[in-house]
Amino acid sequence: MSWQEEYKKKLCSPEEAVTHIKSGDTVVFAHCIGESPVLVDAMIANAKQYENVEIKHMVSLGSGGYTAPELAKHFRVNPMFASGNVRKAIEDGRGDFTPVFFHEIPKLIREGKLKCDVVLAQVAPPDENGNCSLGTSVDYTWQAIKTARTVIVQVNDQMPNTLGDKVHVDDLDYIVEESTPLFELKPGKVTEVEEKIGSYCASLIEDGSTLQLGIGGIPDAVMLFLDDKKDLGIHSEMISDGTLALYEKGVITGKYKNFDKEKMTVTFLMGSKKLYDFAHENPVVEVRTVDYVNHPAVIMKQHKMISINSAIQVDLQGQVVAEAMGLRQFSGVGGQVDFIRGVAMGDDGKAIIAMPSITTKRDGTMISKIVSFVDLGAPITTSRNDIDYVITEYGIAPLKGKSLRERARNLINIAHPSAREELEAEFEKRFHEKF
Repeated sequence: MSWQEEYKKKLCSPEEAVTHIKSGDTVVFAHCIGESPVLVDAMIANAKQYENVEIKHMVSLGSGGYTAPELAKHFRVNPMFASGNVRKAIEDGRGDFTPVFFHEIPKLIREGKLKCDVVLAQVAPPDENGNCSLGTSVDYTWQAIKTARTVIVQVNDQMPNTLGDKVHVDDLDYIVEESTPLFELKPGKVTEVEEKIGSYCASLIEDGSTLQLGIGGIPDAVMLFLDDKKDLGIHSEMISDGTLALYEKGVITGKYKNFDKEKMTVTFLMGSKKLYDFAHENPVVEVRTVDYVNHPAVIMKQHKMISINSAIQVDLQGQVVAEAMGLRQFSGVGGQVDFIRGVAMGDDGKAIIAMPSITTKRDGTMISKIVSFVDLGAPITTSRNDIDYVITEYGIAPLKGKSLRERARNLINIAHPSAREELEAEFEKRFHEKF
């Protein structure tokens, strides 16, 4: 049977496809933009057919309707990243959370330590050989498709056909053809504080460096200050729209990358339609599995690797909390430690934590992000041994190779002025000397 005949044989409606989910199954959603609202909504509509179905995913941008209290006996969410749509279920005990390094997820799926019975994903239409691109989200989705008992996909002609790791029609069990717009996250306005942080970060980036950048105001701000740099490369968990302007200006060339030269190597894309259109059949963009892109042993081999990540809190020892507020799970470790460890293992790299000095609550209360002690119950995402620099709008605090006393002094110097008196008092108590 040709792949075309096989493809036609597997076509069905969303409603029919989700009937192949069984009670007690673990259903894994494709990551981020790869999540299929068409299939997820069909699964939720069919909830009464199931009992005790576990839902697993990393970043999820969908409705999260499966977390509704009235569906508790049908679905239980157990993500590896607490997106906004599932946090309440976790807090209320109707969900769980599984801590995991991003690069380890495919391995844990292969080994059966992360159960994966069914996958719901979006793919691009097959090429002439029957290969389907996973488009924006290859990451762990590729391995989940290879491992799952039942693979249900939405073939979406709006999903970009990206170069990198693909799946074949043979790997798919049920195919739903539906053209739907992809989730978009459009760039926001960069604030004055973010601009200051971005300028400090950019001052540490040398010509020819290879960058890992995330999404949001600070990464966008960093890119505003890179116009005068030469021959930067991208080896990053993800890219967003800010990368495009630098590529178009000739700042990003990948000329000095030690491998995957002249390519932007990522494991997922997250941005606007402009970004997805740019990535479509573009040989410059290569979307690979996360156990390749994020593996510290791969990252360490890149040329002058720069990792820029953020945090919720940094204490005076340099311990980084980036995923929870006390016991309240806010996000996940993602790829932060993957890249920081890879940078540390390589030559001439820099691991940077960049964040505003304060966060402002809805009632206007300002809370310092540099603290004497992390909140009770908060997990340490990145150890005090790992970070090279912490940056706020007040400057750069070098940490690598510094004593506890030096670290504390450097961090207090970049804390918000409103927090410094309290931090200085802790310094004097801890180190028995005037600040």
